[in-house]
Amino acid sequence: MRLLKKRICIIGSGVAGLHLAYALRNDFDITVIERQSPDQIRRGRIMSTQVHFGPTRNRETRFNVPKWGEQPLIESIHITIGNQKLFVGKLKEPASSVDQRLYYSYSINDLIEKGVSFRLEKVDRESVEVLINEFDLVIDCTGKNGPLLPFSIEEDLSPFKTPQRKCIVGYFKGIKANNPLGVGVTVLPELGEVFEIPAVTEHGPATIMFIMAIPSSDLDVFKGIKSADKFTLKMRSTVQQFFSEIHNRIDEKNFALCDEKSFLQTALTPIIRKPYLMVKNKLVMGCGDSVFLNDPITGQGCNLSSYCAEQLYETLMEYKNFKWDVETGESYWNRTKQYVKEVTEWTNAMTKPLPEHIVQLLFQGAQDQIKANEIAEWFANPTKAYEAFTSTKFIV
Repeated sequence: MRLLKKRICIIGSGVAGLHLAYALRNDFDITVIERQSPDQIRRGRIMSTQVHFGPTRNRETRFNVPKWGEQPLIESIHITIGNQKLFVGKLKEPASSVDQRLYYSYSINDLIEKGVSFRLEKVDRESVEVLINEFDLVIDCTGKNGPLLPFSIEEDLSPFKTPQRKCIVGYFKGIKANNPLGVGVTVLPELGEVFEIPAVTEHGPATIMFIMAIPSSDLDVFKGIKSADKFTLKMRSTVQQFFSEIHNRIDEKNFALCDEKSFLQTALTPIIRKPYLMVKNKLVMGCGDSVFLNDPITGQGCNLSSYCAEQLYETLMEYKNFKWDVETGESYWNRTKQYVKEVTEWTNAMTKPLPEHIVQLLFQGAQDQIKANEIAEWFANPTKAYEAFTSTKFIV
């Protein structure tokens, strides 16, 4: 007799939810619940920004996530401190950045075609208990707006009680790309940072300007701006004042947001939670930002979500023919715990003034291309960044 497939409900269709759906769909009966339709997502406001580094792109290949065709790939990381360009480090594997509105809506439609069930509804803390009764497993992938359930906080990895940065994001046309094509990272001590990210959008190539301002600093100047026109004007004046190298590449006539909804302001408090709990003797899991919420300063949100989705897939496959219980949840947490710690502690350290030995390392990168490439690789392999930041030896 053929056994019925276990039924899994994934709440949320960001990177964690989508990568899980692709990974699990052949072995389980998958239902994804999302509060917006693919068309609403595609035509809505940007949710944040993301760079898919090499390991994430490899997972996408493993789980047959759709390719994005002939897009320009991100090959390098440009590092600047203040107004001093230090170096361009080459990534071992190229990265990519696609407007999430496109990525999510296209992937949802693709999964529907592949037989994954989608339900359009808003889940709250009351209705989630109905789902827990309905399915063999519920996975909370609600992202930074979550979680729906009281996953316990890991206090040692959650030192902040307030947001460490104001996040100001706009997708723009009219900025000449840096050369070689790469992510620009500029650190302004005591003010904040900016990421400049080449991206693919519905309107063609664009540049994402992602300012991370220390609250109440001179870079925190977007408060109260609600319209696209005012946001564009403020971004232009802010770039002119603080980021002269980027400003020199702006084409004044064509500088504009890609569309009226391609800007965002937000702030979040990083919190790490244990990614499983028992509700009425049934296991519930969390994956992605709902349980592992980092500050965006190191660009690890979607990459950590993808990593944890793969680890959850491996866990569920290992326990496929067993009852899913505390042991299953603990196995998943043990698989992810060390990497989550490394990403989180590096990210938390980046929100503070850079340690002297890291400053020295960055200046070494300006003199040594091999060192520059190693530093660029921090973003693709955060374990290397964690090792550098926590190293007790002074590197000369």
